[in-house]
Amino acid sequence: MLARIHSFILIGIDPLLCEVECDVSNSGLDKTIVTGLPQTGVKESVERIDRAMVNSGFRPPQHAVLINLAPADVKKEAPSLDLPIAIGLLRGSNFIQTENHKNYLLAGELALDGRVRKIKGALSLAILAKQKNFRGVILPEENRREAAVVDGIEVIPVATLSQAVAFLNELLPLEPYQLDGEPYTASALAPDLDFADVRGQETVKRAITLAAAGAHNILMIGPPGTGKSMLAARIPGILPPLSRAESLETTRIYSALGLLPEGVALMDQRPVRTPHHSATAQSLVGGGTIPKPGEVSLAHHGVLFLDELPEFSRYVLEMLRQPLESGEVTVARVHSSIKFPARFMLVAAMNPTASGHKSSDPSKRNKYLEKLSGPLLDRIDIHVEVPAVPYSELTGKRQGTDSKTMREQVHRARDLQRQRFQNDTTNARMDSKQLKTHCQLSDSCLLLMKQAMDELGLSARAYDKVRRVARTIADLEGADQINENHLAEAVQYRLLDRRF
Repeated sequence: MLARIHSFILIGIDPLLCEVECDVSNSGLDKTIVTGLPQTGVKESVERIDRAMVNSGFRPPQHAVLINLAPADVKKEAPSLDLPIAIGLLRGSNFIQTENHKNYLLAGELALDGRVRKIKGALSLAILAKQKNFRGVILPEENRREAAVVDGIEVIPVATLSQAVAFLNELLPLEPYQLDGEPYTASALAPDLDFADVRGQETVKRAITLAAAGAHNILMIGPPGTGKSMLAARIPGILPPLSRAESLETTRIYSALGLLPEGVALMDQRPVRTPHHSATAQSLVGGGTIPKPGEVSLAHHGVLFLDELPEFSRYVLEMLRQPLESGEVTVARVHSSIKFPARFMLVAAMNPTASGHKSSDPSKRNKYLEKLSGPLLDRIDIHVEVPAVPYSELTGKRQGTDSKTMREQVHRARDLQRQRFQNDTTNARMDSKQLKTHCQLSDSCLLLMKQAMDELGLSARAYDKVRRVARTIADLEGADQINENHLAEAVQYRLLDRRF
C-alpha cells in the first residue's frame, strides 16, 4: 500500500516541503530502499525507525519497502524525517486507518524506544505549514513553544510514536498547544555591564553612541590596556530591543541550527557573536557541503565583535565585504545558491602596530595596516582612536558617561529613524534614494565635503558613509537638516583614510 506523508527539509534556513512516499509491498524479499538523495544520516535511520516501531508495539513491514523523498534532486540529511517515515510505513501497513495525516506537516527524530526527540527548524516548519495551508504541525514536545509562535495553525506536540499514531487514528484527542500570553516581550533588564565602569574615553563613548544610534560599523584603534574590549562588551547594553519582526528573523536562524535556548519561543535580546581570530571562512560566513549559516548570520540584527582585527586571515576578512555591503551572504554551489541574512553591526578592535603600541615610524604603522584592505576599511563607517588613559582619570572620582545616558540617546535617535523610514531601517542601511532624500547638504556643507575628499582622498563609498554618520549626529541633536558641525564631526571618524 502506498502512503504519502508531508514533512520538510531545510535549505539553509529556509523550509522546503518534502513529500515522504512509502510503498509497502505484500510480497518480495524483506528489503528497504530509500531514494531521493538521502544522505548517510537518513539512510542509517531505517534501522532506528524499525526498532522504534517494534518497541512501540507495532510490527514493521515484512516484505519489500520503497521510501522516496521528494523532491528527488535535493539532498536530505535531517533526522527530523524519522517520524514522517515511520508514520508512512505504519499507514502503508494499515496500522493507521484515517487520512488525518494529510492535514499536517510531520517532523521528529525517533529514539529506539519510540520517543520523539527535538528537531532543528521547528519555527520554519510552522511557517511553511501556514504558507501551504495545512491545518497544523505534529512535532516533538520540546519544539512546541517555538512552533506556537506562528498564528493560524494547530501545533500538536507528541512525546512518542505511539501517541502520534493514536492521535491520527482518533483514539487519543490532543489539544493544540497554545502559548500562555504574549510570546515576545522586549527585554527590559538593565545590562550587567555599564559604560560608567570605563574610566575616561569620553570621545570614544561618543563615537560608540553614534554607532549604536545608526547601527554603524565601528573600528577602535589603540594600544593594549586602553579599554577597547571593555567598551565593546558594553555596546549591547545600549542598543534598542529587537522588534517583533527582527526577533522572528533572528529566532528562525537559531532554530534552524538548533541553538535556540530551552523553552524560548522568541529571542528578545540582540545576539552578540565574538569569533576568535583563528576562525575559518566557513565558520564566519557559512558554507559546507550542505550550506549552513556562519557567525555573521548568527549576529543578524545584533553585534559581531572582531577583536584583534588584523590577526584574522586576510582571506577571511575579505569574505566580510559582501555581508557588510548587502546585509546577506550568498553561498554558491554547482546546482544552486543559498542566501543567509547577515545584517549585523560590526564592532572591531585593533592595535596601532604589530607590537601593540604606537610608533613614530610610519612604516611600522603602515605595515600593520596593510593586513586590512582598503575596500574593507571603506565599509566601516567609524574609525576612532582609543588613547591611553591618563593616571589622573584612572584614579579620579569623577564618573564618566554611563550606559543609561547613552541608551536614552540611542533610543531617541532610533525612534526618529523609525518615524522617518516607517520600518526598522537605520541610517547605516539607507539606500541611494533615501540618502538623496534625507541627507541633503547645503552649499557650505558641500564645500566642506569637497575639501575633505580632496585632502583625505575619500572614496565614493566613504563619501556616502560620512553622510550617513552625519545624519545620525543630526538625529542625536534632534536636527532636521545636516549642518557643518555634523558633517565635520563625521569626517573626523574617517581616521584610517588619513593613515594616522
